[in-house]
Amino acid sequence: MSRRSGILEFAVLGLLREAPMHGYELRKRLNTSLGVFRAFSYGTLYPCLKTLVANGWLIEESGGSQQDALAAPLAGRRAKIVYRLTAEGKEHFEELLSQTGPDAYEDEHFAARFAFFGQTSRDVRMRVLEGRRSRLEERLEKMRASLARTRERLDDYTLELQRHGMESVEREVRWLNELIESERAGRDLRGSATGETASQDTTTGASGGLPRQGDDSRPDTPDDTAT
Repeated sequence: MSRRSGILEFAVLGLLREAPMHGYELRKRLNTSLGVFRAFSYGTLYPCLKTLVANGWLIEESGGSQQDALAAPLAGRRAKIVYRLTAEGKEHFEELLSQTGPDAYEDEHFAARFAFFGQTSRDVRMRVLEGRRSRLEERLEKMRASLARTRERLDDYTLELQRHGMESVEREVRWLNELIESERAGRDLRGSATGETASQDTTTGASGGLPRQGDDSRPDTPDDTAT
């Protein structure tokens, strides 16, 4: 399994832990809430869903009302499929949440992990944040060394681009420092005291996971059906 497909499976399991969803709704939430998935298509999502179903982590159910289910065959349409997390899927997702290895610090995986910090225990959040900070500090040191060696050979525009990249990394390091200090002080991102459980965090909504969208209404598209 590739790293990117592993990130997608993690995000799908996390979203379905909140509530069952159609494929269209899943894609919408992934596109709007996680930048790493903005360019992916149904051709990527549905094979992922089928793999998760085959592993026993999801089940497929017919969605919509009974009237819609009866009307679908008459209209020549297949009934919409709703994907629901199983007990085994929840257990697997919680196992993934507890992992703090090097993959959790990489750019794409970190974005997905951070989106689900509301469902992650405080000690795991701390390890992931500190690991990410260390990774970026190493990157920043290499960027500075490279710039010092090549400064005289770069034109003004290339030099400015290099500086912009360094400033972006420096800003993220400062942001991580603030997050780590808040975690150590037992505060959420609003600066108020929190309880011991991750579910009480308010940074990603009451149920944790990705921020909820204000409007989840969706058209009746064939992409909501099994393929």
